[in-house]
Amino acid sequence: MTVTSPRKSITSVDSSALETLVGYNARRASLVITEVFVERMVVHDLRMVEFSILSLVGHNPGITSRQLSSALSILPPNLVSLVNGIDKRGLIERQPHPVDGRAVGLHLTSAGETLLAEAEHTAAQLEIESTASLSAAERKTLIRLLQKIYRA
Repeated sequence: MTVTSPRKSITSVDSSALETLVGYNARRASLVITEVFVERMVVHDLRMVEFSILSLVGHNPGITSRQLSSALSILPPNLVSLVNGIDKRGLIERQPHPVDGRAVGLHLTSAGETLLAEAEHTAAQLEIESTASLSAAERKTLIRLLQKIYRA
């Protein structure tokens, strides 16, 4: 018969191994910001992906669904339903593409422009609050470093 030593009771969790991983730290930070984002965007009735679509359309009038799909890494069939939902809310409109006769450009309606301005203000505020422990220079550096990873 083998005798085993009694098991220890854990009083605090050692996550130091995980904390050496970029992915773990990026995900933990993302969870903090995403939680606040979701709470604050309720007043605008926007999910994160809808906000992203509106922002890209607003800052790139005439963007095509194909370009949106690529920029957001969303499969085209999934993007179609998202764009249709935003269109039904009267926030975007489709117009013929000036160069590609087969493509349709997306544009914000005046209601879409108003909502985007309000939502972008909300997003800017929540980002400042969520990263309050960082200086403006540190925030800028963090964004630059994260972009180096996903733009590689």
